[in-house]
Amino acid sequence: MAQIFKKILLKLVWVAVVFLGITVVSFWVIHLAPGSPTDLQTTLNPEAGMEARAQLEKLYGLDRPLHIQYASWLSRLVRLDFGQSMSGDHRPVWDKIKERLPLTFGMNVASLILTLLIAVPIGVASAWWRGGTFDRASTVVVFIGFAMPGFWLALLLMLWLGISWPILPISGLTSLGHEHMTGPQKVWDVIRHLILPVFIYTSGSWAGMSRFMRSSMLEVLRQDYIMTARAKGLPSRVVLFKHALRNALMPVITILGLSVPALIGGSVIIESIFALPGLGQLFYQAVMSRDYPLIMGSLVLGAVLTLAGNLLADVGYGLADPRVRLGGGRER
Repeated sequence: MAQIFKKILLKLVWVAVVFLGITVVSFWVIHLAPGSPTDLQTTLNPEAGMEARAQLEKLYGLDRPLHIQYASWLSRLVRLDFGQSMSGDHRPVWDKIKERLPLTFGMNVASLILTLLIAVPIGVASAWWRGGTFDRASTVVVFIGFAMPGFWLALLLMLWLGISWPILPISGLTSLGHEHMTGPQKVWDVIRHLILPVFIYTSGSWAGMSRFMRSSMLEVLRQDYIMTARAKGLPSRVVLFKHALRNALMPVITILGLSVPALIGGSVIIESIFALPGLGQLFYQAVMSRDYPLIMGSLVLGAVLTLAGNLLADVGYGLADPRVRLGGGRER
């Protein structure tokens, strides 16, 4: 128990140090970009001169040295206060984020589940029947998926399924008259609007994951314990799912852990194309308006998701590999 507690403590210290480093670099980089919130608020106002700009800078605290601004922001963050937005309605940053978090999070979780349901079986089947018809056909489909940009596929599907054959809606989250629909109709309306975005999310990730799964499964199938299991006369189903699949999932767990930060970064393009009110679109608008508190709030959320993804990957390693869970690698 003492060793487990020590490992957890060291992990938490490492997470805290990395998180602090991410915030320092992010805060410094966003202030290097040309322009500021005061410039954007006063440039289009002919009556706003240098005095008005100076008053705004004092109001936002931008007249202080950068390290003082960071210390002030960090002291608020410790109290879980992300500050107020410098653009638009000047609402609290966390209120803006939590309004859009469910949509982005839900779409990405649905995409991850669909990716696993598609990529893992394809990768396993391709490795088990290596060189066969299914392996060759899946390889062709996968390389087509690799070569097809997500934004291009999104525009193509919008043209086909939204304009040429108006089957699915191509923008927004709800239809006109959504508030007058019944409960099931509202749910179905939202689902119809999310079919294309979720499909684009999934098409951009299942191809790579299936190739990783195939390579990992091929490596595992060459191991001595798999040959021993086959020599004992165990059924192919037992060899594949009980002995090989569990160990072959390790690279997939790594990819899943690294996919968590894409909840924000990967959604910017898709949410902009389909005009969805999610975190990606909010982050893009914050960058364009130089809204420093909102940018830092989005980056902090991304950093938390990144570190959480690494922790989830460690937990997944322990669940998939007993040697990790039981402290493998110790000298006996």
